[in-house]
Amino acid sequence: MWNLLQIELYKISKRPRTYIAFAAISAIVFIFQFAFKADGESYMNLMMQSVQDSFELNKTKAINGYFMCYIILNTLLVQVPVLVALIAGDAISGEANMGTLRLLITRPVSRTQLLMAKFIASFVFTVVLLLWMALMALVLSMLIFGVDDMLIFRVKGEESQIMQITADDVLWRYTAAFGYAAVALTVIASIALFLSIYAENSIGPIVATVCIVIVCTVISNINVPVIDRNVKPWLFTSYLVGWKGFFYIATNADGEPIKGSLENWPAIRNSLYILFAHIGVLLGLSTYVFNRKDILS
Repeated sequence: MWNLLQIELYKISKRPRTYIAFAAISAIVFIFQFAFKADGESYMNLMMQSVQDSFELNKTKAINGYFMCYIILNTLLVQVPVLVALIAGDAISGEANMGTLRLLITRPVSRTQLLMAKFIASFVFTVVLLLWMALMALVLSMLIFGVDDMLIFRVKGEESQIMQITADDVLWRYTAAFGYAAVALTVIASIALFLSIYAENSIGPIVATVCIVIVCTVISNINVPVIDRNVKPWLFTSYLVGWKGFFYIATNADGEPIKGSLENWPAIRNSLYILFAHIGVLLGLSTYVFNRKDILS
């Protein structure tokens, strides 16, 4: 199994599209960092226009590395599923397209082992991609903008809220958020891997995965009671942004933030359970289909 995994990781490292994903993340992060370094105060004025009369803020200190990473993640973690699909969608279909899939299953390893090696390799790629994002969006932003207390702008119901998290209470939240994102993006990898079994070229699974994400995201953002009750709870896209929950801090009776707390940990935990369930079901289906597939290429 270890040898299979090493081979799959080597294949991923040799594909040009692998490095396109890292380059795309770097470019987006640089654009955000340049824009905020040049004129971040305009963005802060826009975000705070409804509370400027009642809330005084040193905007220079507010635009720090922690704040920048949060803004970047809000944008990037919507786009990263496409980058994950580029790799996972090629796992089986790429072999079929090159005519090597039939050769692979003649080796003394089971189809289940081969599929799991490809899944784990896709997961490793996802984690490495997130680590690169953390390096670029968090570490580099901390070096450029420094660190200070972190502000979170949030719309809750019909109210706009500003929450402040002290600088010494932030890093563990980012660690947890990136861990959550790894689970959420693994669902995308599982979908792409499953679709990859049915195709003999990579374009189909990649495009289909992106379309599924787009359609499900649209449904998750439609505020219709019947959909809210019967559809949204079953969609993985309803939980992709659950990482934000690690930055929603609980308050005491006086409305003061409680250091080290989470506003709604049960909701985050349940979201993780549902995402893990999606991964388990998709892997189970993938194994069932792949073991019974007639491989002619």
